[in-house]
Amino acid sequence: MSENKKMSGAKALVILLASAACILLGALVIKSPTIVNLIAAGAVASGLGMIWGVKWDTIQAEIIEFGKKMFPAILILMAVGMLVGAWIICGTVPMLINIGLKILSPKFFLVVACLACSIMSVVTGTSWGTVGTLGIAFMGIAQGLGVPETYTAGAVLVGALFGDKLSPMSDTTVLAPALSGVEVVDHIKYMLWTTGPSYIISLIFFLVVGLKFGDGNINSADYTAILDTLASTFNFNVVLLVPPIVVLLLIFFKKPILPSFMVGTILGIILAMVFQNATLVQALTALNKGFTTATDVAIVDKMLMRGGISSMLSSVGIVIAAATFGAPLKACGVIDAVVEKIMVVAKGQKSTLLCSYAFHALLILIIGGYYTTFSIAGPMLQPLYDKYGLDKANLSRCLEDTGTSFSPLVPWCSNGVYFTSTLGVAWSAYAFTTPFCYLCVIFALIYILTGFKIKQAAPVEAK
Repeated sequence: MSENKKMSGAKALVILLASAACILLGALVIKSPTIVNLIAAGAVASGLGMIWGVKWDTIQAEIIEFGKKMFPAILILMAVGMLVGAWIICGTVPMLINIGLKILSPKFFLVVACLACSIMSVVTGTSWGTVGTLGIAFMGIAQGLGVPETYTAGAVLVGALFGDKLSPMSDTTVLAPALSGVEVVDHIKYMLWTTGPSYIISLIFFLVVGLKFGDGNINSADYTAILDTLASTFNFNVVLLVPPIVVLLLIFFKKPILPSFMVGTILGIILAMVFQNATLVQALTALNKGFTTATDVAIVDKMLMRGGISSMLSSVGIVIAAATFGAPLKACGVIDAVVEKIMVVAKGQKSTLLCSYAFHALLILIIGGYYTTFSIAGPMLQPLYDKYGLDKANLSRCLEDTGTSFSPLVPWCSNGVYFTSTLGVAWSAYAFTTPFCYLCVIFALIYILTGFKIKQAAPVEAK
């Protein structure tokens, strides 16, 4: 019998509460960095586990396994850093900012940003690709229009997450029903009941907030200075729009996101040398350090001096630290103990549904990556849904509502790390401007408590 099955429920609970307290103490009282809090919590969980008989080799093996699952996210974070650096030095991002400043109205900017990102994410099926392309451009445009970056990040994320949840080309839209025993079409139709109202309310929110900006609170002198500085610093040419178009086409045709980003980076290097007279060394340096050429215009420098692998290193550290936190909990049997408690508490439809939402949200907080949590929660909870006559579309919707939607609010989750790093806005800031993330869960809870749109299935007879 494996070691993680030997831990008693009481000891597993102590480990869970001690590690959670460590994170809360660090975040709320000491105000220490997230990466330190995660490592400390992992150390506490590992220490208690070893005291109670779990071998270090078992914990280390789980950490390595978690690391393997998170490594693709680490590579993508680094690739995004290089992509941003390349697209700025070649003039692609500055040109998109220049175009956006000329054609977009601050009053409707947030709604337009949300709708544009929604269309792209539905068509391509990727929130990461949407945020890493259109998202970057909208963040730059927002600074020029005088729209706060926190609201802009919220609009970008709502649009990106909308497609990530509903697009049949999205990996989560395929994975959640597959692990729950549901057809993809049924999953999408049923998920509209939480996703649709949350999205509409979010659009209304961005429309109301956007109206208060009127014609923009940036004065005409600054506006002119931005356009003049961009025009004098970069040689604009329509060919500079080729890299994002190529990347979007690759993503649309379901090519892997990492190679797609690398193609965009290589095109950026070539265009930087052709149109901006950058040397190969300068272009490659931008991949590492980002764009570092100061224009002496503060607002323009804030827009452009970003990107590079170095800008992503702290985020990579958080992803690694998340593995050192979640792995000991799994190795010590904490997750298994929680599942056993659910089996005891879940005595009917409402309790099963409520426990499912709480359990998967807890898994997201512990593990961070929803690909792993989907794989754990889906198969584990299916028997309960059969037992109480619940269609498993309820389960697949639960996985998306507490995974795809909720995960950006968890700072050490791969989604939270990626969005924070790419958009340059802390999760604690965009959490208040991304109503979609928590509205999906709120609507789900309302449906559970009222019984509205809880899909029924014939109970499976015990054999």
